[in-house]
Amino acid sequence: MDFAASQSAFAHALQHPDHPVPQGITTARGDADAARFSVYRNNVFVGLTKALAQRFPVTERLVGSEFFLAMARSYAQDHKPASPLIIDYGDDFPDFIGAFPPAKSLVYLADVARIEVAWTKAYHASDTAALDLGTLAGMAPEALPNLQLIPHPSVSLIRSDHPVGSIWGAHQQDIVAPVEDWQPQTILIVRPQMTVDVHIMPPQDVAFATLLFDGACLGEAAQTAFAASSTFDFGTAVTGLIGLGAFTTLQQYKKESP
Repeated sequence: MDFAASQSAFAHALQHPDHPVPQGITTARGDADAARFSVYRNNVFVGLTKALAQRFPVTERLVGSEFFLAMARSYAQDHKPASPLIIDYGDDFPDFIGAFPPAKSLVYLADVARIEVAWTKAYHASDTAALDLGTLAGMAPEALPNLQLIPHPSVSLIRSDHPVGSIWGAHQQDIVAPVEDWQPQTILIVRPQMTVDVHIMPPQDVAFATLLFDGACLGEAAQTAFAASSTFDFGTAVTGLIGLGAFTTLQQYKKESP
């Protein structure tokens, strides 16, 4: 067996307890060392499930430690770390949760986990100064429609059919208050300075923010937002987003050549 195949067999056996000990894992006598490999396999699973519990504390709190451990072990069986940085482990855990049959009744759980993924990414994003509102105020009014705002590297926008921002926020406290208003929410996660901020977006601003983060210019984003909501206010929305630190700079929008 060549080295690559040997590595693959080792990793597969490591993730699946029902598989035999890989070739080459032997005692001093040359016998398959099942006991020692089992200890190593268990240590790997413990490390991965602990990493998930640390990254998804609200998700764990919502379902309880026992359920979370079973879900995490099921995920770890078929999801190897893609990076040597364990802080990156679990980027697709929310998708796994959404398809995990025992969690089917918790329809909001995957989106709460998406907030936690975005929170971690924001925390480790590069330190970049946020756009100052005075920079936009100094632009000529006729230049505004063609301005493109560059998103801050820590920004994520999560749209949900459930009040996941309120659920996440409630679980930051020792005593969890019930969520009274069970409505869809869009969550903005950003770290303009040292602290990761989690904001519940005003519904009328969601279309505007989504388009800006996708690279649309101010004029196009505003036009779509006005059509989507009669309560959209351009000035309030753009100053609000800039005030939250959602952008780093601005530039004139350039159309791509056909």
